[in-house]
Amino acid sequence: MSGLIDAICISARKGERKTPVPGAELIANSGLAGDAHAGSWHRQVSILASENTESVRRAGLPNLKAGDFAENLLISGLPLDQLGLGSKIQLGSQAELLITQIGKSCHNPCIIQKQTGDCIMPRLGLFARVTRGGTIATGDAAIVKEHVPRGNLQAVVLTISDRCSRNETVDTAGPAVARLLSKELPAHVYTIEIIPDDQAQIAERLKHYCDGHSIDLVLTVGGTGFSPRDVTPEAVTSVLQRPAPGLDEAMRRASAEKTNRAMLSRGVSGIRGATLIISLPGSERGACENLAVVLPVLEHALGKLKGDPTDCAPRGTPA
Repeated sequence: MSGLIDAICISARKGERKTPVPGAELIANSGLAGDAHAGSWHRQVSILASENTESVRRAGLPNLKAGDFAENLLISGLPLDQLGLGSKIQLGSQAELLITQIGKSCHNPCIIQKQTGDCIMPRLGLFARVTRGGTIATGDAAIVKEHVPRGNLQAVVLTISDRCSRNETVDTAGPAVARLLSKELPAHVYTIEIIPDDQAQIAERLKHYCDGHSIDLVLTVGGTGFSPRDVTPEAVTSVLQRPAPGLDEAMRRASAEKTNRAMLSRGVSGIRGATLIISLPGSERGACENLAVVLPVLEHALGKLKGDPTDCAPRGTPA
């Protein structure tokens, strides 16, 4: 899939319209040189489809210019509305972007929204991180190098382990959980991350992925026992908005059939925003066995979080 860069826009400050420039430097792990949104975060570059801005122009804003939605790039000819997290776009001869977020919350209505009653960036904007730098110019090719379908469920696996975070031992549980999830669900594992048994850091990473990445499911692996450093349940509880105790009860009940130590698991699961968080034990076997217990209901559960209006009762269940 190939398209064109129709406009490149930058601004010196956040919260203002951007100005078109003929070309710019994309800096790896930063963004567009000279743009206020560049930095070590996941929304380094914002993208809109030229076709969408043209629709707004025809709807009553004939003087709309590139950058008026505070977008960095206007791209035509690509099915941006079909690209999910993890998709990769090559710009020019070498620069590359990784899609990290779809849409965003618009807390302070922009001028365009006040004028039209609608702003397309929260609904139609894409955000990306620069994975490979390079010089780009208007008229350069924009090519989809890796297409992750928009309909795929998006998941993050967080391995919670002091020893793994210090490279004292190899994390096998996190990758095993990711493989199982990818195999059994139409899920794309956005990332596997290893963090220490630190309550504040665990909570921060959970909020990071739940609040800003369009992630459907976060699986924590480890830190659910009785050891002094096992603080995953406390971290998860601190960020949850709605608990989902049935998942934990089902996993503990199934584990109890194999070992009486299952009653020592303190795993806590629940919902933050539109993201489901599930706590799994730290061993590879335990994590996969627990995940297998809830896998049959996950697709339905995540669909409900996305707004699926269908009845929760399985087919054939009496009313």
